Amino acid sequence: MAWIILFLAGIAEVIWAVGLKYSEGFTRTWPSVITCVGMAISIWLLAIAMRTLPLGTAYAVWTGIGAVGSFIAGIVLLGEVASVARIASVSLIVLGLIGLKLSTAS
Repeated sequence: MAWIILFLAGIAEVIWAVGLKYSEGFTRTWPSVITCVGMAISIWLLAIAMRTLPLGTAYAVWTGIGAVGSFIAGIVLLGEVASVARIASVSLIVLGLIGLKLSTAS
């Protein structure tokens, strides 16, 4: 269950990261509200997951999901470049996340 909660925390991190981009430096109301709510939910879910999971694993997976999800959102929503080098680099993050999951007992 902790892994599912951690995954949801990572998704909330993606939501606030995308919201932060759309908030234009907190100058737009609704994207700013979405960003702040996403941040609160993300941290709250991370804290719940860390009741069971080791700190280093939980934090690394949380930030990894956020990084990979934000990378994908940037390509899909913002038209960012999807070069071979960028995709290969984010693939290394995904491999690291899989390695952390497989090497953690919980």
